[in-house]
Amino acid sequence: MVRRPLGNHHVGPDTLLVTSETTRTDAVKAETWTEPEPEPEPEPEPSDLRDLIGNARVVLWDFDGPICRLFAGHSAERVAGDLASWLEGRGLHGLLTDDERESLDPHVVLRAVDRRHPGSDLVAELEERLTQEELRATASAMPTPYADPLIRTLTAVGIRLAITTNNSPRVVRGYLASRGLVPCFTPHFYGRTQELNHLKPHPHCIHRALNAIGAAPAAALMIGDTPSDLLAARAAGVPFLGYARNEQKGKLLSDAGAGTVVGSLEPVLRLVRELRQA
Repeated sequence: MVRRPLGNHHVGPDTLLVTSETTRTDAVKAETWTEPEPEPEPEPEPSDLRDLIGNARVVLWDFDGPICRLFAGHSAERVAGDLASWLEGRGLHGLLTDDERESLDPHVVLRAVDRRHPGSDLVAELEERLTQEELRATASAMPTPYADPLIRTLTAVGIRLAITTNNSPRVVRGYLASRGLVPCFTPHFYGRTQELNHLKPHPHCIHRALNAIGAAPAAALMIGDTPSDLLAARAAGVPFLGYARNEQKGKLLSDAGAGTVVGSLEPVLRLVRELRQA
């Protein structure tokens, strides 16, 4: 009898892969199975998370990070490199410093060109090229764990939602439509425009959201994953909840002064459900 590996399947007492070479279909003996490790207990929620969630009547979401990893399967580093190469192909190599060229961040490239040629056709064309790359990236974007149910639960309990992002609003709508989440935010999508000086950390998109919804800054909560999100929220007077999917992002937020940072949206979802039942 030939037993073949089952990839990522857990081996259990009846997990035998039958092939054309198999002469018997006996189950794998029970003694080969080991009991799985118990799931870890949920992390305790930060002490001030309850106040942040309990006081919020409006939640402003950054997009790439808290809602999904937009470039999970479509490298942001490659996009930044392609934008830099496109500039070089037009004889504009000198528009970027070595640091900007090596930043591997498409928004750094875009901002750099806008600082040197604000409002130009060159900037408009470069921004559209970035938008097209973002649109392609939505096909392989990876949903942030617990983001979808948290968005739906916040909507169900009457908290109003808006997107405040440096990504194109066309990209945001496309991704949210694929998840059936557009109604949770409509019509409040505030993303990148051709006025690139208004990208975060400028609070412009946050002000637009608050003014459209008619909410005071203190009644809102911003969920973001970068220092620029924190600085924009702080400039607008909006409380901030940091989301960090790894230690590096958590350190960047903490070093920037974020008071509350979570490594998962699960405790936020759990808390919203608890407050709803209270």
